[in-house]
Amino acid sequence: MSFSLPPALSSLRNYVDGEFVATDKCFDNVSPLHGKVLAPVHEADAALVDRAVQAARQALSGPWGRMSVEERAKMLHRVADVIERRFDEFVAAEVADTGRPVEQARALDVYRGVANLRTFADLGKVAHGDYFETRLASGQNLMNYTVRKPLGVIASICPWNLPLLSMTWKAGPALICGNTMVVKPSEETPSSATLLAEAFHEAGVPPGVFNLVHGFGPGSAGEALTRHPGVDAVTFTGESRTGAAIMKAVADGVKDISFELGGKNAAVVFADADFDAAVEGVVRSSFSNSGQVCLCSERVYVERPIFDKFVAAMKARTEALKVGWPDEPGVFMGSLISHEHRDKVLSYCALAVQEGATVVTGGGVPTFGDERDNGAFVQPTIWTGLADDARCVREEVFGPVCHIAPFDREDEVIRRVNDTPYGLAGCVWTTNLSRAHRVSRQFHVGIVWINTWFSRDLRTPFGGSKLSGIGREGGRHSLDFYSETTNICVAI
Repeated sequence: MSFSLPPALSSLRNYVDGEFVATDKCFDNVSPLHGKVLAPVHEADAALVDRAVQAARQALSGPWGRMSVEERAKMLHRVADVIERRFDEFVAAEVADTGRPVEQARALDVYRGVANLRTFADLGKVAHGDYFETRLASGQNLMNYTVRKPLGVIASICPWNLPLLSMTWKAGPALICGNTMVVKPSEETPSSATLLAEAFHEAGVPPGVFNLVHGFGPGSAGEALTRHPGVDAVTFTGESRTGAAIMKAVADGVKDISFELGGKNAAVVFADADFDAAVEGVVRSSFSNSGQVCLCSERVYVERPIFDKFVAAMKARTEALKVGWPDEPGVFMGSLISHEHRDKVLSYCALAVQEGATVVTGGGVPTFGDERDNGAFVQPTIWTGLADDARCVREEVFGPVCHIAPFDREDEVIRRVNDTPYGLAGCVWTTNLSRAHRVSRQFHVGIVWINTWFSRDLRTPFGGSKLSGIGREGGRHSLDFYSETTNICVAI
């Protein structure tokens, strides 16, 4: 595999009102694997963002607005059909932009992209409202029922770590509810977004329903989109500080927001856990996608009787992980998303040492002796010995790092797990079923995994608390956000 983009993506354009639009100002899409330029990306200015929002508003009252939910579901299934037909192109785009292993892109990113669209298309057809009959003191009977209506134009700001998965996770429920969208992907991962626009175009989705604008945040397409008065709601996945800035931008309009933000997640391993399964699970939850998943475990707490054994096993398993080209047999980790992000992760590696950490393994940059040395690779890294108030224990690194600390009591570890400004996810590893349920209920997070990580049903709620976000997505929870509920009361 050359890790270049498919021929259709030789130039990454915007998609507005059913047309692909080039602009005079471009920026480079650079591969994190070897530092080479993949393609020019046409940056949208405020005028083009305005065109996209106006097209989306017009589409609300056009053919899309008159479609039944069944007809919209057919459209989403057609888009999923196109993705499946062009599956390898989407895989190539995801790998070239992110540097992740090919098999992960196939089994997770593109597979989930299809599943997201199909799941919400089918869910929208069976979603129901409330119905109540009431008898007043006067003897009159009332019938109350609810109907869902679209919110309007949705601004969708998507992250770089799981680009296609995130875009379809938002587009599926937004569109099945009858909304229209303007999507801004991360400037780091514009390729699969452009392919997705092609899929919507090829599937025959009416112009203006799905619009795509490329660019950056402040002073670029992102700021223009979130501040646009024609946008009715904003959904954002990304860094907590960016979420705070978006909240300020939409505050005057009191617009609906859905935020899935950062995390500093904990994994707790009790002495009675299936040891090998726990080691394998924590390795996966710490280093998958080079640690660039908001759900990764950067804090690991291990009951003291097995602490030394667990650290030794983690060291051996981590050093056996293969880091390299995305298509190498057995490769587990590719590159980080960019050299800039690698520098951030490496700065935390240096900080950890300054704060007194013992570097169990990793902490540096692997050497390959080929063009990968120009890429954004980092070794998977384990620390021990840091205090709970150390910056590397409290701040989200978003890289292939974890800190392992011992604990003695159940109440102690629950307190330490919750002592964080974040509240996204957690893991519990134990064979004691009562303990598993008891501990999980006390974590101040949106999702807890017991003896597993990352897998879940798409119909379940997903989201965090505190600095980790606002609201829940998934299943009916997504439909609730992307629709306005009206109660109709009838005297009968």
